[in-house]
Amino acid sequence: MSATIKGAATELGTERIRKLLMQYAVPAIIAMTASSLYNMVDSIFIGHGVGPLAISGLALTFPLMNLAAAFGSLVGVGAATLVSMRLGQRDYQTAQNILGNVVVLNLIIGLAFGFITLLLLDPILYFFGASEATIGYARDYMSIILMGNVITHMYLGLNSVLRASGHPRKSMYATIYTVVINAALDPLFIYGFGWGIRGAAIATVLSQLASCVYAVRFLLGKKPPIRITRGGYSAAVMRRVLTLGFSPFIIIALDNVMIIAMNAVLQHYGGAARGDALVTCATIAQSFMLVVTMPLGGITGGTQSILSYNYGAYRTERVRQAQKYIFGLGLAFTAVMTLAARLAGPLFVRLFTTDEALAAQAFDTIKVCTLALLPLGLQYEVVDGFTALGLAKLALPLSLWRKAVYFAAVFALPAFFGADAVFYAEPISDVLGPLASVAVYCVCIRGVLARRAALAPP
Repeated sequence: MSATIKGAATELGTERIRKLLMQYAVPAIIAMTASSLYNMVDSIFIGHGVGPLAISGLALTFPLMNLAAAFGSLVGVGAATLVSMRLGQRDYQTAQNILGNVVVLNLIIGLAFGFITLLLLDPILYFFGASEATIGYARDYMSIILMGNVITHMYLGLNSVLRASGHPRKSMYATIYTVVINAALDPLFIYGFGWGIRGAAIATVLSQLASCVYAVRFLLGKKPPIRITRGGYSAAVMRRVLTLGFSPFIIIALDNVMIIAMNAVLQHYGGAARGDALVTCATIAQSFMLVVTMPLGGITGGTQSILSYNYGAYRTERVRQAQKYIFGLGLAFTAVMTLAARLAGPLFVRLFTTDEALAAQAFDTIKVCTLALLPLGLQYEVVDGFTALGLAKLALPLSLWRKAVYFAAVFALPAFFGADAVFYAEPISDVLGPLASVAVYCVCIRGVLARRAALAPP
């Protein structure tokens, strides 16, 4: 292993924390912001080029697309955490072997998920709340996405390893390339070739393929700290990767179930007259929430490598110092986005529709969903911080508690107050979830770091 390779890894344990946060958080924020624009770009072009019903049809595919991303996170986040810890322990060969196992896992899971869901696509979409008016749009879009599912998995997994191994900018570039290519191909395929919603799906797959090729070429070269090589495959390593990635996987998977539940409740309580319009409002509001949660995830997830590396190297004081800064960044960002929701919300809605009544209702939905963003900034760092330290047993229950509150509110609120009340499930869960998470963090973190420091070799 060359000095250059080691240097790319060891700066995580030697560089000033503030500088590291900028090096890792900023590219991750940019990448995740770009990623949040990904589905939004499709929604905008489809809304104007195909119609409002097509947006509702696209919304039905989001849970399935997010579930595919959840499996990508199952491998990617678990591998990134494990790679960073091994680099912190100077175990460079094992870190490189983990990358080979990531490639194999992504191939297996990506192909299996795509094949199974293609066979069951129509029943799944109807279960998600499809109507006769929207099923055609959803089927046309999702069938193409699933054919390229293995590309999505490989892109997500390799991108996580790029960031964890000391190349956050390369990870950022890969994500930005995906969004830019997708945005360029969407109007060409939708309008120019007249392919409609299918054209948006083809643009998505091709853009992910381009970024996947970029990541693979880099990881096959001589510059990265760890490279794709043959051999070193291990069932034990794969199990460890999946164990560490299970917490973010179940979080994203439950987010999908939340979208499904909301769409079903809106269709049920809104009825034939308002159901599809409410689902469209929910889709627009969810797009805005992605503009919040994806960059927020960039702050907390992008800096996980700093926490994992230093925890693996027994430098617990650096872990504590980094987390203080990350909490501050999360709070500052959510404060800005709370203001943005109210000041720029109408402009955001206009990206999706020119219908005055629908636009006004969608803006009201955004204002409700963003009532409690500030505590959400704390929630993300507590959960992602525990995950970075390999403590899924703490991260997972805290995530599940917030989801449980959301589910209870989704079904209870409209039963008493009508269909529109379902949108208050978001701020309710964004208050009660973080309250529990912050309490657990305050009780546990000191003992966790003290026990780790005690294990440091002499």
